[in-house]
Amino acid sequence: MNLHQLGAFSLQFITQKNEKYNHLEAAELALKGGCKWIQLRMKEASLEEIEKVALQLQPLCKEAGAILIIDDHVELCKKIGADGVHLGKMDMLPADARKILGDGFLIGGTCNTFEEIQKIKDDVDYIGCGPFSFTTTKKNLAPVLGLEGYQNIIWECRSNGIQIPIVAIGGITSKDILPILKAGPNGIAISGTIANAEDPVKATENILKLLEKAF
Repeated sequence: MNLHQLGAFSLQFITQKNEKYNHLEAAELALKGGCKWIQLRMKEASLEEIEKVALQLQPLCKEAGAILIIDDHVELCKKIGADGVHLGKMDMLPADARKILGDGFLIGGTCNTFEEIQKIKDDVDYIGCGPFSFTTTKKNLAPVLGLEGYQNIIWECRSNGIQIPIVAIGGITSKDILPILKAGPNGIAISGTIANAEDPVKATENILKLLEKAF
């Protein structure tokens, strides 16, 4: 599976729960809004809980023609046959994950600098690069990049022949989307802007309309 060819996958929804929705409900609403790329991220849950939700979410993603990415848990991704895994800096090394999963799964990595991208570029299918701004969904937040940070990182990547898709992440709101994409990232990852919206389905639809304008 090659993300370079997946224009519809410029929006990744990262699940979160809030007072209104659990992880599964939030993902289902994003899918109803047209999102084609879901990352199941349940940092505080047990592996058993994550597997239970993943198995419920998997057929919903398949029905919607959407990619399902499991955050962190490489073995679970392989066990249930999800589409891929996303690895943070403190998770398994992408090279080790590739040995376990082979080439039939997507692997995403998390980076904050060009130097970090250089280290993992050959072992991942895309980079989650951020944070764009302050976000409450992530502990131990790396330095905020802003638009200038993305411009610099992507200029360095392209100048060195690195063409891997870069997905902006971290505290992104609807008004940030077009400026971010003009700075160079290939897509965006969003959580609270959808999950905490008054109407998550409508919010997802509106974000996808913005992305259509950008591409």
